[in-house]
Amino acid sequence: MSGWLLPIVAVLLIGYGAVSARLQTSVVTEAMVFVVAGLLLGSWALDVIDVGPANTVVLLLAEVTLAVVLFTDAVRVKLPRLRHEAAVPLRLLGIGLPLTIVAGTLVGLLVFPDLNVWTAAALATILAPTDAALGLPVISNRKLPSRIRQGLNVESGLNDGVCVPLLIIFLTLAVAEEDAAHTGPVRILLEEIGFGAVGGVVAGVLGAWILRRAVARGWATPSWQQIVPVATAILAYTLAAALGGSGFIAAFVAGIAFGAVGKGDAESSTGFAEQSGQLLNALTFLMFGAVLLGPALGRLDWTVVAYAVLSLTVVRMVPVALGMIGMRMRLTTVAFLGWFGPRGLASIVFVLLVIDESSLAESVLLQTVVSVTVGLSVFAHGLSAYPLAHAYASWFAGQSKNHPTMTENTKVRASRHRAERVGATDAGETS
Repeated sequence: MSGWLLPIVAVLLIGYGAVSARLQTSVVTEAMVFVVAGLLLGSWALDVIDVGPANTVVLLLAEVTLAVVLFTDAVRVKLPRLRHEAAVPLRLLGIGLPLTIVAGTLVGLLVFPDLNVWTAAALATILAPTDAALGLPVISNRKLPSRIRQGLNVESGLNDGVCVPLLIIFLTLAVAEEDAAHTGPVRILLEEIGFGAVGGVVAGVLGAWILRRAVARGWATPSWQQIVPVATAILAYTLAAALGGSGFIAAFVAGIAFGAVGKGDAESSTGFAEQSGQLLNALTFLMFGAVLLGPALGRLDWTVVAYAVLSLTVVRMVPVALGMIGMRMRLTTVAFLGWFGPRGLASIVFVLLVIDESSLAESVLLQTVVSVTVGLSVFAHGLSAYPLAHAYASWFAGQSKNHPTMTENTKVRASRHRAERVGATDAGETS
């Protein structure tokens, strides 16, 4: 790694920060800027970043990023509110997500016939989570119906946490099938999920209880109130890892517990954690471009491109359409919901974990497919977000005048999730 890397990255962050507000109204997204910068700093051009995807620094950055994002997403989860007010995200998560994984598995077996069913399912699960931040103009456009923005926003905030145990299951079964000498997959699975959940509950409840009592007594300064949630996320991850469980499951569970126990103190104290997550997210996309996407582009063939295109279209859009049956939404709305399922941070972290921790023979293929799919998503969804959001808003305005009782008009209360943390401060507001 060149000695010029950190100065270059610092200048890049300063430069992007200076024009970030201007770029929010353009088709150029944060992810696009940092992915391109990563490609240029990698072996494709300047060769400033010469580390591999299994490098400890790269993996640590990605893991910390997802842990913080999972925790802060989960703090905002209000299960009673979702049950009563968010039919769209519940259908996207409860019907669309499982069907997406099934469809991705079938497509994987068709395009890559040498994969076993569990490896194909692992690939589908890696690419199932969505990243609302990559479609920011959609989430932040208040001219769009609130339940559509809210549905995509909540889906993005929850589906990566839901996919963690599923990925563990499929990887465990895939390795067990490839290695006849492998023993105890069920035990390993139960430890990953069980100890992860235990670590998350302990850390989340402890952190929130201490913060709430300290704030009530005036013992904690405002700055340290912001630091406690970050420390809680770290505690959850490391405690679960020490026990032999999944740190990501722990971070997600800790966020739910922290939000439930801390209530108002929990939500008001996560500003620093959210800003930290945004910085880490930018750095992760930078490293993604350099160490994952650049090498993957050198291994392109038609099968990789075919799977990537199908993953972003049919594999996502058909399950979403099936999930919306009975909602009486217009076809235009269903297509809009189906298209805006960008793949981003969670997929990057999941594939790095496969590379580092799994003995799968197909790990290089998975790395290539996931990298190309995420790279394509960054640009396809980034470039289409602003014009399609504007076109859909115009269509909706005309439809709602003639059909004021249409399903899309249903209002939902505000709920902050990841997209808001990257600039969409009104992401969950009603129209």
